[in-house]
Amino acid sequence: MRLSLKWLSEYVDLRVTPEELAAKLTHAGLAVDAIVRTGDWGPEIRVGRVSAVDPHPNADRLRLATVEISAEETHRVVCGAPNIAAGQKIAFAVVGARVRDGHSGKDAVLKPAVIRGVESAGMVLSEYELRLSEDHEGILVLPESAPLGAPLSDVIGDVIFELSVTPNRADWLSVLGIAREVAALTGAEVREPPVDYGEAGAPIKGRVTVDIDAPDLCRRYVATLIEGITIGPSPAWMQERLVALGQRPINNVVDITNYVMLELGQPLHAFDYDEVAAGHIIVRRAREGERFTTLDNEERALAPDMLVIADERGAVALAGVIGGLESEVTERTVNVLLEAANFAGAGIRRTSAALRARSEASARFEKGLPPELAMIASKRATRLFVGLCGGKAATGAVDVFPGKKRDARVEVPRERIARVLGIDPPVSKVRSVLGSLGFSARWVPPDRYVVRVPYWRPDVRIGDDIAEEVARIIGYDEIPAALLAGSIPAPIAQPRRELRERARRMLADAGMREVIAYSTTTLEALRRVMPAEDLAIYPPYRLVNPISAEHAYLRPTLRASILQTLASNLRYQKGEVAIFEAARVFLRPDDRPADAGRPFGEERQPDERERIIAAVTGRRADRWGRPGEESVDFFDAKAYAGALFHGLNVDVTFAPVDEYGFTPGRTAAICAGEARLGVIGQVHPDVAGAFDIAQDVYVFEVALEALLPLAGGDRKLAPVPRFPAVEQDLALIVDEDTPAGTLQEAIESSSLVRSAQVFDVYRGDQVPEGKKSVAFAVAYQSPDHTLTDDEVAKAQRKILERLRREFSAEQRGA
Repeated sequence: MRLSLKWLSEYVDLRVTPEELAAKLTHAGLAVDAIVRTGDWGPEIRVGRVSAVDPHPNADRLRLATVEISAEETHRVVCGAPNIAAGQKIAFAVVGARVRDGHSGKDAVLKPAVIRGVESAGMVLSEYELRLSEDHEGILVLPESAPLGAPLSDVIGDVIFELSVTPNRADWLSVLGIAREVAALTGAEVREPPVDYGEAGAPIKGRVTVDIDAPDLCRRYVATLIEGITIGPSPAWMQERLVALGQRPINNVVDITNYVMLELGQPLHAFDYDEVAAGHIIVRRAREGERFTTLDNEERALAPDMLVIADERGAVALAGVIGGLESEVTERTVNVLLEAANFAGAGIRRTSAALRARSEASARFEKGLPPELAMIASKRATRLFVGLCGGKAATGAVDVFPGKKRDARVEVPRERIARVLGIDPPVSKVRSVLGSLGFSARWVPPDRYVVRVPYWRPDVRIGDDIAEEVARIIGYDEIPAALLAGSIPAPIAQPRRELRERARRMLADAGMREVIAYSTTTLEALRRVMPAEDLAIYPPYRLVNPISAEHAYLRPTLRASILQTLASNLRYQKGEVAIFEAARVFLRPDDRPADAGRPFGEERQPDERERIIAAVTGRRADRWGRPGEESVDFFDAKAYAGALFHGLNVDVTFAPVDEYGFTPGRTAAICAGEARLGVIGQVHPDVAGAFDIAQDVYVFEVALEALLPLAGGDRKLAPVPRFPAVEQDLALIVDEDTPAGTLQEAIESSSLVRSAQVFDVYRGDQVPEGKKSVAFAVAYQSPDHTLTDDEVAKAQRKILERLRREFSAEQRGA
């Protein structure tokens, strides 16, 4: 947002320097990013009057101008501008002034010159030499009110503020809105622009009608009619102000609508009244498949959620965004229908974003304008039309106001202001501050204020907003600093979150890398990892407005995401890849499959469950940390899972299970007693292939809700053994379907066995068909003496006898 201080000074007296004003505005929340001075010319460039224009004796296209600076100072210079005439007020540069050179385009010091035999000591300047524009076809003609001899910088110079407006303050997108702020900060009074006008035309009733078919998107629509106008350039003062704020002057009609928008903050639109069928305005939603050609001559396809301004033939404008080509004001226009309306900000934002047609008008509507502003802006613009376009305003106005509400009032206890600010301002101070901002504050003894909010502040709705307004104007730097006082609130127990964070740390400590994926996915990815019948009965939640087709559904499982991430990592990484994710899944409760047909937002909310999933693949590292020859297997994944459960002090068992998407015979349920905590196993090669993974992948998944009541129990401690352990390898040949975990439990049941760990599983020529070899590293240890070889051999014989009896196991190589 740009702000001209010259324009601002029309509505409020500026009692401080631009730098001081910038500091006050910034401290009050309206950040001034830059101060730009325009027309910073030296004292050598002043206002002069052309007292005479004579022919040049030696050149037909040149003339001799006599320029009066004061009663005592007159200059005679050569001038070739075709528009110079006696009686004009002009910008005159004396010798020594720095002006833009007409040939090089760079600044140069003006020197005396002899042009076609005539001495010329000075120069009548154009906009080009002054760097006001690129126009050098004629001199700059100043208003007659310009004081003779005054420095030009005092007459047309300006100071421009570059502002950063916060999203909640639509009133700051207007010169008058900032004037109100400046008045409150400096103690000045605001002078509002006049809005009255003469109604010399016939009544508007019966000639203009307005119907609002979408009152949820249009809260107010005001229409006035100005007849018999003349299209032409707007006055210089208006063009100067528009240019200062970054607008390009077009003609008097368009310039007036832009001027009032910048002045008051209310976007307006002017229609050629004779092109509006039957003078009937219809505010409605666009029809399915409707197309519309906008002012930029681009045909646009409209959607049913877009608001259009239409007549009886079709759309004539996109509400709050851009006008239509067929009803635009042209040089032939003589009658103007002026629109001042209030549109819902969310709808305008969706439309402008969808059509990529953001404008100054849409930016203001998006921030939420008050409907009361529409009538004020309509009157102001109509007054300017009558005064600057030579037209007659029709008697009356059409005002359709379905969204009318009572004035907003906020009740705020004095104690609340004191609590929020840390100080307790006197009642008189609070009322004075609020009054300077346009609020009406009534003190209701013994302890509260009742505040009437002005129409231009729809952002103020609660007591804390009132406290903020008091703090802004008093000054945040006036509020004394104080240390925090009072007791520290008790921590809020979040057992699920705490368990998730512990699990994340343990897996990271075990050497896995954490990944974070989107909470959304595609239906195609889910079909690769979930049974079709589950997707049919309990389909995933579909987002109403996804950011892309790749993120259209909430994840009911993490399996697809972890495999997609794994596939991406395998393209750039050799060796072992071990990754995990801790996130939520979104499930349909078993008793609510009927919700499945409705979009997300119209149905009951999903059950959000915490899950941890991990995936391991690749080749194990050798002794030097480089990828070796051996591939990771089930037991690598089991080791990572074991580190997790050991850290959480949860004893688990593994039982064979069939799971969709996993390889039969290489999949186990993770259990703790009767509770199933999750699953571990090899991803089926077909599923891995669907994600472009051509190697074995092992995955384990844990439900934190099931783990929560078990985690964090008392940890059993044992003294450090005083006597050494005896370690021996034990290779067993068992049936293919015998779980290694069951064998491990049987071995560790011996009183002398401290631990048994699987270090090899072999299937091949040296093992009978239907059999496999499972090798364990067994550690024997006694708490009270060093074991002898006979004791170890005896314990191993008992173990083998039990394994042979229960599992038909045979010692390999015996």
